[in-house]
Amino acid sequence: MATITAPSSRQLDRTERQQRRRRNVWSYLAMALFAVIFLFPMVFMFISSLKPDAQILSDVRSLNAFLPVGDLSLDNYRDVFDRVPVARFMINSVLITTLIVVLGLVVNSMCGFALSRLEWKGRGAVLAVVIATLIVPFETIAIPMVYWVSKLPTLVFEGGVPKYDFGWLNTYQVQIIPFIANAFSIFLFTQYFSTIPKSLDEAARIDGAGWFTIYRKIVVPLAGPAFATVAILTFLPAWNSYLWPLMVVQEENLRPVMVGMQYFFQLNPAWGEVMAYTTLITLPVLIVFLSFQRAFVSSVAASGVKG
Repeated sequence: MATITAPSSRQLDRTERQQRRRRNVWSYLAMALFAVIFLFPMVFMFISSLKPDAQILSDVRSLNAFLPVGDLSLDNYRDVFDRVPVARFMINSVLITTLIVVLGLVVNSMCGFALSRLEWKGRGAVLAVVIATLIVPFETIAIPMVYWVSKLPTLVFEGGVPKYDFGWLNTYQVQIIPFIANAFSIFLFTQYFSTIPKSLDEAARIDGAGWFTIYRKIVVPLAGPAFATVAILTFLPAWNSYLWPLMVVQEENLRPVMVGMQYFFQLNPAWGEVMAYTTLITLPVLIVFLSFQRAFVSSVAASGVKG
């Protein structure tokens, strides 16, 4: 009569390691495939920015569109600077985006701190109202916002003498102030701050610390991933803003980079210049994302938006 021997623990461990290795291999292959798919448009954009228009149109139906073949040069980049004040647009976008991100981090994190750490009546209702604003598309309130910002008072200088005027149109503040407070950022900060033990607050209060000290010295240092996540999610729409500046800014020296795209679609579009311009305005986005991606992933993995 044959005897059946149970597999040893060493054999089970070896089998489990092999299965885990196979799963990892398939996971890496799948991620590599998706990476290649998502990189195709960027590769096409950069390669096309080095080609003349005729070659771009002739290569678009073959793999040559993704390969550095043919007559390559930096002429498109030179022509972009001749046609559009790229430096002025870049400075405007960097200034506007930086202020929106920095001020947004301060304002939204303080709102999230008040909603998550302080005990006050109506806190839940306020948070519900904040979340409810997320369902309102920006396009539905854009026209009323244009009307209201055109009526707001502003300080101007005429001959070195300050005086009050009305209307924020054609200014930097009209592109910055309406976008500092952000409902999703407040919600994300609220959820992340809720994961930090409140016993730290109680210990700090016993030592005589005020709420602002607790926010500044305890909560903020522990919420680095949340700040990085909000910075990225705030940077992207601020940098890519097109509709709002197109509606409220008519002076060329105040326009951001996205509005500059319309310069290339007048009469006959210059596709090589379009690709060169989009390459230039995409580089800052890549730099910011690559700088904060580790903290971004850490925030999503550690806390996400769990309630």
